[in-house]
Amino acid sequence: MQVILKKDVKGTGKEGDIVKVSDGFARNRLIPGGLAVEATPANLKAIEREKANLAKKIAEETAAAKELEKKLTAAPIVVTTKVGDTGKVFGSITSMNIADAIKEQFGIEIDKKKIVLSKPIKEVGTSKVEIKLYTGVTASVDVKVEGAK
Repeated sequence: MQVILKKDVKGTGKEGDIVKVSDGFARNRLIPGGLAVEATPANLKAIEREKANLAKKIAEETAAAKELEKKLTAAPIVVTTKVGDTGKVFGSITSMNIADAIKEQFGIEIDKKKIVLSKPIKEVGTSKVEIKLYTGVTASVDVKVEGAK
């Protein structure tokens, strides 16, 4: 029997796959468990529509992420913090500080977990920081640390 998987099933396939399974496995486990539906022509058409809608949604989100990348890379992100006489930062600049600065300067909410710091920023100056905006879209932004005594 051919079924369309509604969820990932270990050893059988991924969500959206059309797989051939034994009749008993389909009738006793997959269909009653809500893991699959029978591969009828109507169900196949519905799956194709869902795949088209998903592709459209992914394209829109990717375009929005690229637009956001352009906004973020246009100007440096300025973070002001306390520094000592030698230009060393008290503590360090974290991804949370950078996320707060982005919200303040651009009005954009960025999850701090998406900001990738190769090492903590501990000195005044400009550093490159990667921000993961969407799958396959990352922005390399300049973070300028300014001191305030």
